[in-house]
Amino acid sequence: MVLTSNGFFTEGIRKQFLELMEEDVEHYKVGIITTASLQKENNRFALKAKKDFLQMGFKQVGFIDIEYDNPQLLEQCQIIYINGGNPFYILYQIKKSRTDIILRDFACRGNMIIGVSAGAVVLGPNIEIVHYFTPEMNSIKLQDFKALGLTNKIIFPHYDREDLFLNSEAKSIEDRLQEYESLNNCKITRLKDNQFLISEYLIE
Repeated sequence: MVLTSNGFFTEGIRKQFLELMEEDVEHYKVGIITTASLQKENNRFALKAKKDFLQMGFKQVGFIDIEYDNPQLLEQCQIIYINGGNPFYILYQIKKSRTDIILRDFACRGNMIIGVSAGAVVLGPNIEIVHYFTPEMNSIKLQDFKALGLTNKIIFPHYDREDLFLNSEAKSIEDRLQEYESLNNCKITRLKDNQFLISEYLIE
């Protein structure tokens, strides 16, 4: 599992990712989940992700929107890339469409999932950190913040982007993260835009 803030943001991330491939990349089919993103498959970050895969030599790269497409299409893939966007919305749609079951089975079979921003957060135990920082994003009034639990790491993406997380008390991201960790007795994994994390699945 590869957890990132911005996908293939640097050549270093691309290189490390390619080193994880056990076969020629032409043999892998990639599904990019666009559900969390504004404009879906026309989202500029989704389009960039597809372009990145093609430039790395992948031949089979397609978009899948689990809100409207059959999520079982994901079972035909060997790599699933969960694009960023609204974490409340993607988590709701993952559960509603039962994609959570598909993703867990996908992970159990040793396939790769790449989570980007919101897509990385929902792979963790919960998305409560999102509600703590940006409750206004919860436009669908999601009540259950339990996420997929494929990793026990609580990811905070865009750690170096103070402009994305402004608050009325002018507290820095780090100040607020430390407050959250203290209140919830947990550890947050901070990811800057140029960072990534390779993690094994937590399968119980």
